[in-house]
Amino acid sequence: MARRTVGVAMNGVTGRMGYNQHLLRSVLAIRDQGGLTTADGTVIWPEPVLIGRNEDRIRALAERHGLERWTTDVAKALAEPDVEIYFDAQVTSARKDGVLAAIDAGKHIYCEKPTAESLDDALDLARKAAAAGVKTGVVQDKLFLPGLRKLKRLVDSGFFGRVLSVRGEFGYWVFEGDWQPAQRPSWNYRAEQGGGIVLDMFCHWQYVLRDIFGPVRSVQALTATHIPERVDERGLPYPATADDAAYGIFQLDNGIVAQINSSWATRVNRDELVEFHVDGTEGSAVAGLRHCRVQHRSITPKAVWNPDLPSPVDFRAQWQEVPDNTEFDNGFKEQWELFLRHVVLDEPWHWDLLAGARGVQLAELGLKSAAEGRRIDVPELTL
Repeated sequence: MARRTVGVAMNGVTGRMGYNQHLLRSVLAIRDQGGLTTADGTVIWPEPVLIGRNEDRIRALAERHGLERWTTDVAKALAEPDVEIYFDAQVTSARKDGVLAAIDAGKHIYCEKPTAESLDDALDLARKAAAAGVKTGVVQDKLFLPGLRKLKRLVDSGFFGRVLSVRGEFGYWVFEGDWQPAQRPSWNYRAEQGGGIVLDMFCHWQYVLRDIFGPVRSVQALTATHIPERVDERGLPYPATADDAAYGIFQLDNGIVAQINSSWATRVNRDELVEFHVDGTEGSAVAGLRHCRVQHRSITPKAVWNPDLPSPVDFRAQWQEVPDNTEFDNGFKEQWELFLRHVVLDEPWHWDLLAGARGVQLAELGLKSAAEGRRIDVPELTL
């Protein structure tokens, strides 16, 4: 059996997302399963080269997983002749320089979102990559969640009839850092370091809405910094300069209205940390990370408003669970496999740096909408 080794320079793997989802549960998981087998029997084998700023941490990480190749020098990793892909999971403010260096070195690009701190920078990356002829990919992990894959299946089957609206709720309480350590890094709450829930989550909502329902044509947003002071990893208080909550209304093609609340300052009273409620003329659905429940027009019960008496109806019990009908793998790993196949076999792929720029565009226009207090149109991006 032939093996096709693909060197992957992985920058930012000492961080939470870079390590857990991309190194451990994706690249190393692909190796643990024996690689990625193609139709002709060839095995695509990712060979990671770990990059980190702290020599002790990156060495310890490599030793923990029996990996021999690591460095603190990005240029050295990019100069390795077998390295074909550069992956970036650094903080947002550092991403542009890393990606530009990889483009200049002729490497294919796979990176986390947002791809840059501004639309101009995001488009600059996309254009330079296109001019260099390298393949690019941006993480769009929410599309691979079991709940949203079931939701996409419903849309594609025509279950909803005409989709009317989408209501999304995302978030949880991120500890301030005084009583208990925060679950998210402090840079998330510093605008000067690329933090903020709009820049983080609107990039997600852009591709979720576009791929499942249709392109976003306008945005109206209200942002807030509900927790003005937090405590960082060293136990020192700091002012939160970035938004920790955003309340957005998005108009899509075909008259669909989407309303999505995103917050790191809300306590969870829902089945999952993110849920989307979709209403259509023929049926409705509620989809989360893993589960999806539906109610078709033909079995919709008659609801009667009567605030004078306790309701005898268990509304949740009237909905039906959508079956899995397949086995779902880790979504990050699935997208890694698709990108590896795109690089090696030139299989179709459309989540490129231009797609990443659309996410940055929506975040940028969302912040502008909040600052100016008005609805703003979202023009279609091209290179």
